[in-house]
Amino acid sequence: MASSKLEEHYRRYVDYLNERKTHDLSDFVHDELTYNDKPMSRADYQNYIGDDIARIPDLYFDIHHLLVSGDYVSSRIRFKCTPVKEFRGHSPNGQTISFVEHVFYRFEDGKIRQVWSLLDDQAIAAQLGKPGL
Repeated sequence: MASSKLEEHYRRYVDYLNERKTHDLSDFVHDELTYNDKPMSRADYQNYIGDDIARIPDLYFDIHHLLVSGDYVSSRIRFKCTPVKEFRGHSPNGQTISFVEHVFYRFEDGKIRQVWSLLDDQAIAAQLGKPGL
């Protein structure tokens, strides 16, 4: 897939996430993939993202940097949101938090096959009342 087409496809995937269409990502994600080197099914991946949305109903994936090279996409995504349930081991405190995710994808045949994700856990912990992690 050409870089411009892959970028367009990825942006459409993120639009699906923001529109809460996580129940069927078959246009974007293989039946089997790895997430941070852990094998999972597309259903597991959809549930993983859906769980984050349940914990943070106003979760919005805001792409700030996006690079496409060959079958790889790298993205820096900013979040400004208010958790209503425990998130990444931290209880919500009613406050809006902001953090970033650096995420890398490998696409195969136009679908996500591998994901490597790094969230700013220190920023999350500091804002939810547990600084110094």
